[in-house]
Amino acid sequence: MKSKTNVGIKIICLNRKASFNYFFEDIYEAGIVLKGSEIKSVRNGKVNIADAYAVEKDGDIFLINSHISSYKEASYSNHNPTNERKLLLNKKEINKLIGKMQREGFTLIPTKMYFKKGKAKIEIAVAKGKRHYDKRQTKKTRDWNREKARYFRKSS
Repeated sequence: MKSKTNVGIKIICLNRKASFNYFFEDIYEAGIVLKGSEIKSVRNGKVNIADAYAVEKDGDIFLINSHISSYKEASYSNHNPTNERKLLLNKKEINKLIGKMQREGFTLIPTKMYFKKGKAKIEIAVAKGKRHYDKRQTKKTRDWNREKARYFRKSS
């Protein structure tokens, strides 16, 4: 019998660079406030969150530097592709995130954007940047695992 994992989840875009450049502490799921033309572009998959990050302004969390392409059928009511977008989180979660960002030097990085039950969601990771030697170690282990898999495939 199949287990029901990820029911109703359709992934729009991933931030693959994030796991290479950062250590993840916690992961949160947040809703995102979008206009009509923005959600149409998101449904078409015209989103890039590779260079995006989140900051705190006036007690709310905003996503900065995410790029949602303009929707060509929206004519005069189109949106600005690089607008700041508000993230929908509980007050407790916001306070926890603000505390970690200020006290411990963490940053908020989006890791993936997806639809869950028809609503656009974004996965935010509380992350700390990797040093150059950490990145080298990550490359080394990734290459070693790839070589190991090749060896086992050839031997069997």
